[in-house]
Amino acid sequence: MPTITFLPANQTVEVEEGTSLMEAAHDNKVELEGACEGSLACSTCHVVVDPAWHDKIPEATDDEEDMLDQAFGLTATSRLGCQIIMTKALDGLVVTIPEYSKNMSVDKTKG
Repeated sequence: MPTITFLPANQTVEVEEGTSLMEAAHDNKVELEGACEGSLACSTCHVVVDPAWHDKIPEATDDEEDMLDQAFGLTATSRLGCQIIMTKALDGLVVTIPEYSKNMSVDKTKG
């Protein structure tokens, strides 16, 4: 099974292929919000993909890019965790969960 390492917690988890990064985080009690439950209606599952992995992930759709524009701390390798689907090719993926997220309905920060 492919693995994902979530930083800054430095937690590596195994996931089944076809699982979204957001689902993998939730299944393994990694602190990653997902207010819209993966329906691509928010940016709370924003992650920063390690630059070494960014080009191995399929490009973001226009809808994902629109949601990313609302993310706190956007970077060149930012993606939404609900849109990254794990495959064998992504085994070893490393992502950083930003310190803050923007939740329009709750307006809170993690920390």
